Amino acid sequence: MKNALGAVDTVLLLGGRSEIGLEIVKLLVGLGASRVVLAARGDLAPPALSAEFHVLPFDALDVNGHGAVFDKAVELVGDLDVVISGFGVLGSQADYDADPAAAARDVAVNYGAHVSVGLHAARVLREQGHGTLVMLSSVAGARVRKSNFVYGSAKAGLDGFAQGLGDALHGSGARVLIVRPGFVIGRMTKGLTPAPLSSTPRQVASATVRALREGASSVWVPRALGPIFAVMRLLPRALWRRMPR
Repeated sequence: MKNALGAVDTVLLLGGRSEIGLEIVKLLVGLGASRVVLAARGDLAPPALSAEFHVLPFDALDVNGHGAVFDKAVELVGDLDVVISGFGVLGSQADYDADPAAAARDVAVNYGAHVSVGLHAARVLREQGHGTLVMLSSVAGARVRKSNFVYGSAKAGLDGFAQGLGDALHGSGARVLIVRPGFVIGRMTKGLTPAPLSSTPRQVASATVRALREGASSVWVPRALGPIFAVMRLLPRALWRRMPR
């Protein structure tokens, strides 16, 4: 439950190693969050922050176990003010072309698993009558490109799911915040040449926390990508397929 000043008090991060997710957690703790649950695979050392941390085992592909993760998180910290669905994998299109099974597995992580945790989060937040689910989408899903169409198609599905879930939660007291970063310079993109209008995990986190405080339903990071992709969606397909990345 939010504290007396209306600030976030409890946070559940699904994908406890997510660079963006952890930066969001750090900022929220700095603003007063006092209890955090990190759900991740394997051993995980919580960051050295002035908050109560709990670590739960979480496997994105074990969809039958997702409900128990939420139940345990509520048991540990009570009502959840912010749930961050922050896990994901980024493979290369060339690798997916060579290994369709790997492509299907990663789509299951980047889309199917978010559907599962999103519906569990909706159940918990509806019962509470408050709380925000943060879903990390991407400009890759705004219009899918040939250079990474497996990853982009999963993000497109996730983004559509998040929009629909946000509409379904309208009036319940719970809501969804969709975050659409461009190229993020970090561990996941190590070795890749940054694209124009790149950002860092910290910049994405700052924009996310600002959107949380403003009650926004979506945020582009950087903000300029919103109007740019409004135009990009209108480009003829013959031009779009010539885009370098």
